[in-house]
Amino acid sequence: MAGGRRHPLRPTAPPRPPGPGAPPPNYLVWAILTTIFCCLPLGVVSIVFSTQVNSKWAMGDVAGAQAASANAKKFAMWAAIVKVALAILYLIAVVALGVGSFSFNSSTN
Repeated sequence: MAGGRRHPLRPTAPPRPPGPGAPPPNYLVWAILTTIFCCLPLGVVSIVFSTQVNSKWAMGDVAGAQAASANAKKFAMWAAIVKVALAILYLIAVVALGVGSFSFNSSTN
């Protein structure tokens, strides 16, 4: 192989094997559930990051897989927090408007 050229029929080197142990969790189920039941925009972002975890791990990008896993978890968590906060605000509004519109009529016929 003169000049550092590769032989055209010789296969290229296999991708670098992933780091030791199992890949980081991808949180795909949590991402899908928060997309359906909680906050659509944050849930979709969580799905995007969760689908990147396994592919980055397979390519040997351990740091990228760990970052994608952390981001998937973070966005799924924020989607759930937004849902809980909106539910609490809704309950407060219902109670406040319900109590405010309740008529205390003390006269009976």
